[in-house]
Amino acid sequence: MLGTNPVVVRRTMAGLRDAGYVRSEKGHGGGWAISADLETVSLLDVHRAVGGPRIFAIGSEHSNPDCAVEKAVNAAVEDALREAEALLVARLGAVTLGELARGFAVHCGRAD
Repeated sequence: MLGTNPVVVRRTMAGLRDAGYVRSEKGHGGGWAISADLETVSLLDVHRAVGGPRIFAIGSEHSNPDCAVEKAVNAAVEDALREAEALLVARLGAVTLGELARGFAVHCGRAD
C-alpha cells in the first residue's frame, strides 16, 4: 500500500515505538497497535519521532561561501523559509491524532 521499501516502514515504526506511540504484538494476528492517547499526540510529535528536526528539505546542504549567486538566493529566501517553517510547526503541533481519527471516521461514514 505504501509503495516503499519495507526497511523504511520498519524504521518509521521503530521511531514511533521508541517514542511510545505504538507497540508491536507478536504471533498470529499480531502487528502494530497504538499505545498512546490519540488526543495527546500531535502531528509534530509524530514528525519528531520519525523524521527529526528538519521540516523543509530546501536549501543547500553544503554551502559554497564563494558563490555570489548562492549568497543572493539564500539571502532572498532565508526569512521566508524560516517564517514558513514556524507556521507549519505551529500547525502540526495543533493537530492531534485524535482529530485525524475523527476525520477518518467521517470520511469512512462512521462518524459518531
